[in-house]
Amino acid sequence: MSKTIVLIPSRMSAKRLPGKPLLKINNISIISHVVKKAKQAKIGEVYVATDSVKILNDVRKNGGKAILTKKSHKTGTDRIFEAFKKLSKKNIKYIINLQGDEPGIRKNDIIKLNKLMLKNNCEVGTVATKIKNKKILLKENFVKVETEKKLNNNNFSRALDFFRKSSSKSCKNIYHHMGIYAYNVKTLKKIVHLKQSKNEKKLRLEQMRALDNNVSINVSLSKYSSFGIDTIKDYLAMKKIMEYKSRI
Repeated sequence: MSKTIVLIPSRMSAKRLPGKPLLKINNISIISHVVKKAKQAKIGEVYVATDSVKILNDVRKNGGKAILTKKSHKTGTDRIFEAFKKLSKKNIKYIINLQGDEPGIRKNDIIKLNKLMLKNNCEVGTVATKIKNKKILLKENFVKVETEKKLNNNNFSRALDFFRKSSSKSCKNIYHHMGIYAYNVKTLKKIVHLKQSKNEKKLRLEQMRALDNNVSINVSLSKYSSFGIDTIKDYLAMKKIMEYKSRI
């Protein structure tokens, strides 16, 4: 039996792009694209944790599993913990939190992160990729992570900080953070019972709750870049990329 379960938080009321989980790319909703990638990784069962019956129905219509959660959650992390409790799965050691607005995520990055968590018995893990265009340092929609050591294909370095914008001209040990986390179940229980930290609220980055409370986050390097869909511009860009790839 797998020690890992994949939970994908998804809600309809995103401020910058309401209803985005059900926007279509290649005639399939964004959320169902993410479910498909998670299932392809074959590391454990996959469920969407949502506050919306519309999302739940769409996921099920496309062959996925979904569970309803409260509308009041402030973060995706809190939402997946409620879903995990409701599912009452036994012998699960790790939970992958895959962001529901990042359909460009690669299945190999999900597989690699899970392997590194199992191998190193870490508290929290995530994924980042190299910054090839320094303009990204100034773009708030692209979250950045600074690591203790330079990332390579084999290491799993500790994160020192996460931020949205940097005036630094150097990309040394600074990477583009991607929307995926892995939690040891015990660590996730600890995190969701902590109050939201000042940095979490200020930066709108839920991972800061962990860092601000001395919970270690390790970072795996991806060869590929992906991004979350926050705006209509993001959606149209991702739509163009994915529809082009489907034609070649």
